[in-house]
Amino acid sequence: MTKNLVIVESPAKAKTISKYLDNSYTVRASMGHVVDLPKNDLGVDIEHDFKPTYIVSKDKQKTVTELKKIAKESDKVWLATDEDREGEAIAWHILHELKLKNDDYERIVFHEITKDAILKSIKNPRKIDDQLVDAQQARRIIDRLVGYKLSPLLWKKVQKGLSAGRVQSVAVRFVVEREEEIRNFKPEEYWKVKGTAQYNKNKVFPILLDKYKNKKVKLTDIDTVKAILTDGFGNIETLETKTKDDFIQINSKIPADTMLLIKAVDKKLSKKSPAAPFTTSTLQQEAHRKFGFAVAHTMSLAQQLYEGVDLEQGRIGLITYMRTDSLNLADESLAQIKDYILKNFGKDYEISAPRKYKTKSKGAQEAHEAIRPVNIFVTPEDVKDVLTPAQLKLYSLIWKRTVATQMPEAQIENTEVRLLLEQNQNLEFLASGKVIKFDGFMKLYIEDTDEEPEEDDEALLPSLKEGEKAVLLDLNSIQNYTKPPARYTEASLVKKLESEGIGRPSTYAPTISTVINRGYIEKEKKYLKPTELAFIVNKFLMEYFSDIVDYKFTANIEEEFDDVAVGQKNWIDIVSKFYDPFSKKLDFTYKNAKKYAEETDEKCPSCGGQLTIKMSKFGKFYSCSNFPECRYTRSLDQSKNETQEVEKTGEDCPDCGKPLIYKQGRFGKFIACSNYPECKYTKRQSSVIKAAGCPKCGGDIIEKRTKRGKPFFGCNKYPNCDYAVWKKEDIK
Repeated sequence: MTKNLVIVESPAKAKTISKYLDNSYTVRASMGHVVDLPKNDLGVDIEHDFKPTYIVSKDKQKTVTELKKIAKESDKVWLATDEDREGEAIAWHILHELKLKNDDYERIVFHEITKDAILKSIKNPRKIDDQLVDAQQARRIIDRLVGYKLSPLLWKKVQKGLSAGRVQSVAVRFVVEREEEIRNFKPEEYWKVKGTAQYNKNKVFPILLDKYKNKKVKLTDIDTVKAILTDGFGNIETLETKTKDDFIQINSKIPADTMLLIKAVDKKLSKKSPAAPFTTSTLQQEAHRKFGFAVAHTMSLAQQLYEGVDLEQGRIGLITYMRTDSLNLADESLAQIKDYILKNFGKDYEISAPRKYKTKSKGAQEAHEAIRPVNIFVTPEDVKDVLTPAQLKLYSLIWKRTVATQMPEAQIENTEVRLLLEQNQNLEFLASGKVIKFDGFMKLYIEDTDEEPEEDDEALLPSLKEGEKAVLLDLNSIQNYTKPPARYTEASLVKKLESEGIGRPSTYAPTISTVINRGYIEKEKKYLKPTELAFIVNKFLMEYFSDIVDYKFTANIEEEFDDVAVGQKNWIDIVSKFYDPFSKKLDFTYKNAKKYAEETDEKCPSCGGQLTIKMSKFGKFYSCSNFPECRYTRSLDQSKNETQEVEKTGEDCPDCGKPLIYKQGRFGKFIACSNYPECKYTKRQSSVIKAAGCPKCGGDIIEKRTKRGKPFFGCNKYPNCDYAVWKKEDIK
């Protein structure tokens, strides 16, 4: 019997695929990339056509060894990694690590994990697409050059531990510039005059003052409002109050017999089309809008749905491949949707021909289909008991959106009514509303937007007729101020990145996670807010590397990667064209850029030099401009007259035997040798949680951290005492 080895990326995917293949196939997971550029070295030979050096990481050595062993025992190796460039690169690396010859392997791809799709791919194999591999390699090498060369420069000129990246730095720039817009925004006052009218005694509807003397009203201040109202109503009684936002509100007491003449009733029937099926970016945006999911969480859930879940009929993948910028739906899927709609909604909700969408995103490439359910007849109701609540939300979203794309347009009647103040026809009011005449796709799904909801939702109006009258019941004039643009959310930032052609479907989620994890961006409720560090780094990059954070430059690089993928350009030429000017800018900046510091008017109390404000990972602090000759530092919140009293710890220095003392540094309190600068011994002060609380030896329980930064609580007598617990409440 022929022995076959199928290699995929993940164990979940391997588990699903193995259900569809006979015993001659062994399915194993590579656990993602089996090799990568080294962590502690550039790994790119700049002098020899940017040749990369790939190594097997320690955590993948066991996996690679196992794959080699099984491959030697197999007649054929099937490389079944994802169909995008990254998947192609993973397959290429596996090919080389396993030393497979051309006849030893086949490359297969599939857009969904179903039995038919897997068997069809095996019947139609191909070889590695070197052009896709080159495109991915060009991106990886340029990103390595930017990160590996630019980050140390930031360490030297701004602060240690910083990072920069081709896409992440542009994302930070977007968020910083939006924040600057908000800070520089100057609110402008405006007023709205709103009221209610009554028609046929019991039908009440809202109105808005729209025109004065046949011109659109522009109410910029309270005097203008009062002048118009006085002209229209005479000296009516008014009461000034405050709104919940502390704005002025003028409530006018309207005489009971005040009438409005219905000047015109304009009804227009409009049609609304369903949103396109999901791509990676639109799925991330909509899941964030509807459920508040972070983009990384959305992609994790989508990966799980793609790789498969256990149902009664066996293990199946529920959705198609989730990294895509295509809007296509397969013909068999369109037939399924048509059948489902006819059976469950009736002929009124059937369309005569399939609705197809054109991709508008810049540089759309690679994927063959939009994100859709593998089988429309597997409804959210069918899987509600086997999916987690979050998985079910995302599957329901994808399922409803996909079905809705093939339902009729909604028909909406928009009504606009113009009313004149009968006693003074200089004042013209507007009433607007809408009626859904036919819900169409809206019966199943309505897309959310990033815009804040309007304060005045359009009302359901009574059937008003021209020439008739309505009674004006009340009138309120409300002060407002224009608002600055909203901060980005994860959803709107993804939308911005995509619209500018920056990054690709696989990069949006890791880019946002990176800028948050590295301290450039913080989340405030659902909004993304730049930290002070983001402003400083962005300013530095804009001054010295404006092209790196230029939108068009970053988008053009992506287009060049696309050209490599289709064989129109050579990847080495692209990297070289980028690196040569980049390298010169690096040299110039190292020589000419000053280390970040804000000048102050304060003198150093130690040497009389000028104090500056510098940046550390703990925030800003005062430092003497004569550093390193003078090492005076002070936290920003510490008074310049404040002195640090010597406080002994009761311990002796393990290096020189002198007493240890507590000191206050820019990072907080720490322990140091009293014999400084002759002895430079220091150690971090540990926070005592429970004095003499160790149940083993009676030592103090202090807060500690693992090498990876995870907090725990242990005895201060370690290593002589090994007592430790993870939670404070577990301390005995």
